[in-house]
Amino acid sequence: MQFDREKYINLIMYILSQCYNKPNFGKTVLCSILYFIDFGYYERYGELMTNETYIKSKRGIQPEHFMEISQDLISKNQLFLKKEPYYQHTIHRYYPMIIPLMTFKPEELEIINLSIDRLSNNNASTITKYAINDPPIHAAGLGERIDSRYVFSRNEKYSLLNK
Repeated sequence: MQFDREKYINLIMYILSQCYNKPNFGKTVLCSILYFIDFGYYERYGELMTNETYIKSKRGIQPEHFMEISQDLISKNQLFLKKEPYYQHTIHRYYPMIIPLMTFKPEELEIINLSIDRLSNNNASTITKYAINDPPIHAAGLGERIDSRYVFSRNEKYSLLNK
C-alpha cells in the first residue's frame, strides 16, 4: 500500500482541531499520536491507516513525511507554526487554519479519538518515555524504520485490542 497523503493531511488537521488549545500539545506529542493511531489501526485491522513510515529518533518518533507536509500546509496558509516557551523548553505548536475534512470511516475515527483521549494530555518528555517501551519502537534501532508487525507483541498498556 502506498502512503496516503490526503488522509495523512486530514489526520493531522483533525488531531490539531481537537488539541491545538492544550498547552502541552506540540510537534512531539502530535507525531507520537500519529504513530499510535497508525499502529493501533494496524493492530486492529492489519493495515496502517495512512501507510506513513515512522523512524526511531533520539527525540522519539519521526514520521517520514511530516516535515514536508507541514511546511507545505504552512506555505498554503492552512497551518500556522508558532514556537512558544513551555517551562524551560521551546514548544513547536501548530494551529489549524482550515476546518478538517471528515472523511474517516467509523472504525478509523474510533482509533483516532481513542488515541487522542489516551495521549493528548502528555507533554513531550512523558509521551516519549511512554512510547520508547512500545514493542515496535523498542525493537527498532536509532534511525531505523519502526516495523508495524511488532504491534502483536504489545502488552495491555499499549494494545488497543481490548479497548
